[in-house]
Amino acid sequence: MVLSDALAGQDETRPVFQGIGTVGEAAFYVLATATIVLFFWGFYRRVRKYRRGRPAARMATLWKALFTSPAQGVRRRGDNWSVGAVAANTSVGRRDRAAGIAHFFIFWGFITLFIGTVILTIDYDILRKASSLISGHELSFFHGVFYIVYSVILDTMGLTAVLGLAYMAVRRGFMRPRKLDYQRAEQPEGGYSRKRIVAGDWLFLGLLGAILVSGYLLEAFRIVGERFPSFEVWSPVGWVLARLFSALGMSPAGGDGAHLVQWWVHAVLALGFVVYIPFSKAMHMLLDAANLLVHDRSTARQLPAPPADAEHAGYRELADFTWKELLDLDACTKCGRCHEVCPARTAGAPLSPRDLILDLRQWADTQAGGVTVLDRETRTDGSGPLSSGDDGKVAGGVVSTRTLWSCTTCMHCVEVCPVGIEHVPTIVQLRRGLVDEGDMDPTLQQALKNLSTQGNSFGKSARMRARWTKGLDFKIPDARKEPVRYLWFVGDFASFDDRLQGNSQALAEILHGAGVDFGLLYDGERNAGNDVRRVGEEGLFELLAEHNISALEQAQFDEIFTTDPHSLNTLRNEYPARGAKHTVWHYTELLADLVENGTIKVEPLGYRVTYHDPCYLARYNGVVEAPRRLLRALGCELVEMPRNGANTFCCGAGGGRIWMDDSFLAERPSENRIREAMELGVDHFVVACPKDVTMYSDAVKTTGNEDRMAVRDITLLVREALRRPAEPGVLEVVAT
Repeated sequence: MVLSDALAGQDETRPVFQGIGTVGEAAFYVLATATIVLFFWGFYRRVRKYRRGRPAARMATLWKALFTSPAQGVRRRGDNWSVGAVAANTSVGRRDRAAGIAHFFIFWGFITLFIGTVILTIDYDILRKASSLISGHELSFFHGVFYIVYSVILDTMGLTAVLGLAYMAVRRGFMRPRKLDYQRAEQPEGGYSRKRIVAGDWLFLGLLGAILVSGYLLEAFRIVGERFPSFEVWSPVGWVLARLFSALGMSPAGGDGAHLVQWWVHAVLALGFVVYIPFSKAMHMLLDAANLLVHDRSTARQLPAPPADAEHAGYRELADFTWKELLDLDACTKCGRCHEVCPARTAGAPLSPRDLILDLRQWADTQAGGVTVLDRETRTDGSGPLSSGDDGKVAGGVVSTRTLWSCTTCMHCVEVCPVGIEHVPTIVQLRRGLVDEGDMDPTLQQALKNLSTQGNSFGKSARMRARWTKGLDFKIPDARKEPVRYLWFVGDFASFDDRLQGNSQALAEILHGAGVDFGLLYDGERNAGNDVRRVGEEGLFELLAEHNISALEQAQFDEIFTTDPHSLNTLRNEYPARGAKHTVWHYTELLADLVENGTIKVEPLGYRVTYHDPCYLARYNGVVEAPRRLLRALGCELVEMPRNGANTFCCGAGGGRIWMDDSFLAERPSENRIREAMELGVDHFVVACPKDVTMYSDAVKTTGNEDRMAVRDITLLVREALRRPAEPGVLEVVAT
């Protein structure tokens, strides 16, 4: 059978309402009209909820997504997704290739079937009826070559969707990856149940499968009833099923009867699913693409300021959230990727980014008068997501205080989310309310007090900030008094922590020996404010930023480098909005260039090492290669940990956690990371962040590995590898 044989006649088509009759056709249109009305009513209720949120400046992001290169975001190197990346299901396939492939076929299978339905509607309800009214003759394109091409495409794409759904069902029902376990990170005192959420997942999956299977059965019964028209071989799935039913004894009359029943089964399933969409998890089919197109990962790097006209700090009511944040809540598919990678959840803290979003969604739906079928948690005591929130206790009520303070703001949840949810800014907004109420750890409160009075969390005088330089045999210039090529923004821990001052001295000696022209702000430097802001103390952040920016304006320099990735993030991403637009580098970027171009001459160390990527360096700012280039230049064998680069695991210090009590954790994130490194058989655990030195030095002791692996700042490896002083003269190195 070839295509030319199938097209020999002109009857290659199928009746749309075969055997249904005039009354049946009228009944279908009544049901279809009711379906459309109910769908748009449910959709309107969603939109009305979003309109209650504050504005979010995302028009430029949307414009960029729509009109930039379709390839943007396909490899996830930027902050946004393009239409091409969304169409390719890139976000779903990242970190879970099998699920991404299955989702791709489900997505495009149903898109193709939807387009097929639209085409049929245009032909039957518009072209045929309009032509009959105008000319008295029915015109149609739904036959011949068009019909056969239509049939083979829809049959094939529908089959790929069936296979994708089958994989997802097996994955959820038998493979059961841990990320799909809905057990909460926080255990409410009165207990909870998520059976309805699980039922909603299976109902969604089951309805999609039932629609596809019922469509193929409908096609098979029609082919049997029509006595196997030769051109219907181009509906391959229906043809094979029809042959099977015929072999089992189904007659043409039996096929006609089964077709009539199946027509209504398929129609009711399809129309019922359309009604179900805006009241269920199925809504993500429409919302997720929109959420990805307005997604901007930079909101975690450069946190939005509190609303200028806000009557209170933080979020207390639905109107405090932006429409994008409310859209985030509805976009969540409960895939569990954020739950799986969260360092707080891994450590046993009562925080799961997934649970946070689901709790806020359920609360927001209640506040907005939304109706959600099944996709809801139940509790006996009405706590958490079931709280009314009328008393303004979203933070500390709907979401517990301990949950919010558990976040390290590592941004891994934002990085892995396949639907563009931005968890970190929402958490910080909720924290702002807690800070305003003084609802925080005493240790955090003391750190903020120290920062307010002394400009550093150690509570030491600003005059002591550069005391570590006393041990040097040369004087580092004061950039406020004489011009320098580079301004070194040292940071609190590298300046004040006794365990880290030796690292600062080593870096100063290396740079001085290389002839690099650099200087300090001395007592003019204050904490950059990165963690202060992420704690939720916006007012203190503004004071620290204002002071530092003033000091920078008084200094004479070309570029900045810093030891601290947290300071790097704020100097590079948040100070420019306040007028301080400077080129800012991490010290590993500078050292890598100096070693590679021979300014710093080294001998191979021959060490077998692993390297920990700091969250604020790799994930926030994309600095991944410079430390690795440096290690290669030092002749080290780098053995990567499974979680590396942008997929790095947090040390547990970020978001102000380094100032809080962590004794309640089952296992500190830093200890989890050391155990991961110990599996590699390396001697050196290399870091590039002062906080990491502190966290991991403690972790190797508490895990009993202090004698088996050394935690080394990368600066110390450079100093150890030094072969001889650099050539005389000052070399101006432009970090790239």
